[in-house]
Formats: sequence, C-alpha cells, structure tokens
Amino acid sequence: MKLTAIAIDDEPPALQVLEHLCGQRNDIELVKTFTRPTEALKHIHKFPVDVVFLDIKMPSMSGLDLAKEIPETTQVIFTTAHSEFAVEGFNLKAADYLLKPFSPERFEQAINKVLQTSELLRSSQQQSAGHMLIRADYSLIKVNFTDIRYIEGLDDYVKIHQKNSKTIVARLTMKKLLEKLPSNAFVRIHRSFIVPFAEITSVRNKSVFLNETELPLGASYESDFLRLYGKTV
Repeated sequence: MKLTAIAIDDEPPALQVLEHLCGQRNDIELVKTFTRPTEALKHIHKFPVDVVFLDIKMPSMSGLDLAKEIPETTQVIFTTAHSEFAVEGFNLKAADYLLKPFSPERFEQAINKVLQTSELLRSSQQQSAGHMLIRADYSLIKVNFTDIRYIEGLDDYVKIHQKNSKTIVARLTMKKLLEKLPSNAFVRIHRSFIVPFAEITSVRNKSVFLNETELPLGASYESDFLRLYGKTV
C-alpha cells in the first residue's frame, strides 16, 4: 500500500528534509508542504491524506491546536525540536513523535509504524463488526466489544474498563466513542458512563448495577435508558 502525506512546518529547511526522506521510499508520497497551518487545514478537509507531518511550535498556530482539527482517520506524526511536548503529543493520539534532528532510521521506524496501523485499519473495516480500534499509548488498540465492562468519561478523555485486560485511557469524547459502539449492545446512562446491556445485573434507586459495581443513572438519560433496557430483558 502507498500512503499520501502532507507536511506542515514554518521552517522551509525542515520541509526539505521531509521531502528528501519521503522521496527515498515507494510507500509514501508527500503530495504537498505548507508553512502556514491554516492553509494546510483547509487542504486536509478538502483533500484528505493518510499522514500529516506536523511541527508543534509555529508562530501563527500551534501544531497541538491544529492536530485537534485533523480528522481522526488521518495519522499525525509530530516533528519538533522540543521534547517537552512529547506528553501532549501522546495525549493527542499521535502516531509517533520525531524529535529534531531525527535520523533516517528513526524516520523509517515512524513510517513503518503508520503503515502497520493503516493495514490494521483497513483489515478491521473488512472484518465483521465485533470490535473497535482506539488510539492510545502511541498505538492503535483493538478493543473487543464483549471485553468492555463499562466506559467512563472524563472531560475530553475516556477510560475503557475491561474485564480481563488493563483499563485503556484515550483522548476521545463520549459522543465520539458512542458512535463506535453498536447501539443495540451499549447505552449511555449518565454524562460520564456508558455500559453494555449484557453487564447490567439490576437497576434500582437511580443506580445501575454491574454485579458489585454501582453507577449513577442520570436524570436526562433515565427515560431513554429504561425504554431501551426494557427491550433487552
């Protein structure tokens, strides 16, 4: 497979390095470069690409702010001389983080990583729907729907509590996550909680119980929840 990419950096020499490195490979095409983030963002929405190489410290707009506007289907590789932004890059679900000046070998690792992720995304779309893919820990994690115990929302983050695996923390809104879940198997019971119908053991006193775990039933969600839950029991 061949990836398409754009690069955004306010320093032309940095863009030239990326053009050279991409030109050495047959599996990625750098179709355009930008020194102005706002122009790049317009281009991305009009002409979607697989990968965006993105500098962080730019005078007109921070790369961290721009990354929040990039479609979720596009992978972001941050390229910056400032290591202190690594944690924020991690929080923004970046595919990788290249610290300038980076070697051709390190660049190759990043490209191989996004290639593997793209293959995983493609194969997942072709498979029957029994799981979802979540970006977290600089990785694309496969989460089986049947492994989910419940989901907890924390502002712009979610915690996916699993039965037999570690909890996954990802930068994602509850609304976006709900779109990934099968509507006949999951329900939102509170602004901060989504639960699978199969895990519910009882409902009483404005609470939903998953065995010993008690979760609140929000007033604005109660009517829809009880209607949907009644269809499953």
